Amino acid sequence: MDLNYRFRDPALARLALTHRSIGKPNNERLEFLGDALLGAIIAEMLYEAHPKASEGELSRLRAQLVNGQALAVVARELELGEGLQLGPGELKSGGFRRESILADAFEATIAAVYLDGGFDACRDTVRGLFAERIAALRRSSKDAKTRLQEWLQAKGLPLPQYELLASHGEDHAKTFDVSCAITEPMAFVAEAHGGNRRAAEQDAAELVLSQLLEQQRSS
Repeated sequence: MDLNYRFRDPALARLALTHRSIGKPNNERLEFLGDALLGAIIAEMLYEAHPKASEGELSRLRAQLVNGQALAVVARELELGEGLQLGPGELKSGGFRRESILADAFEATIAAVYLDGGFDACRDTVRGLFAERIAALRRSSKDAKTRLQEWLQAKGLPLPQYELLASHGEDHAKTFDVSCAITEPMAFVAEAHGGNRRAAEQDAAELVLSQLLEQQRSS
């Protein structure tokens, strides 16, 4: 796979592949910026590709695309590992193959494109890299509550608690406000609204699951 972008400032490209084990300067600040840019552009692409998807489902789809494992796959396809600048310890332990390091380098590279060529160039690059991946995504046949329950059970964690917070409107057009709360591996509560209680619970579960996957990615 080709990044399909030529840097005007090669130093930015090198910095994007410089791990913190080298010292300073390194790619940590670029990684921070690239994470935000990637998330926004992927969100835009998913919004366009899935006009009927709920907020929770869009969040889940984005989490499938921007988690550390998925980004490491893209980094390997771009052969970013071959250009990584690593300290002696990381070199010895095979850091150029480590998913977290590859994913961080990819995010940093996206930020480098943005700084070098502007937002349009960055957007075009991300779209080129992820268009086929988004087209290939399939919406899960399992609903969000089932997937959240299975994720927690697999880790031996307490099941989520759902609560009806309020309902509004006439009987023929009610809106339900529901919360989904977990206590482990972190305390988190998500609220969602729907035309029936089940739909609201599904969206709340989707938000919680997306948060868990994002936390797993960054840990």
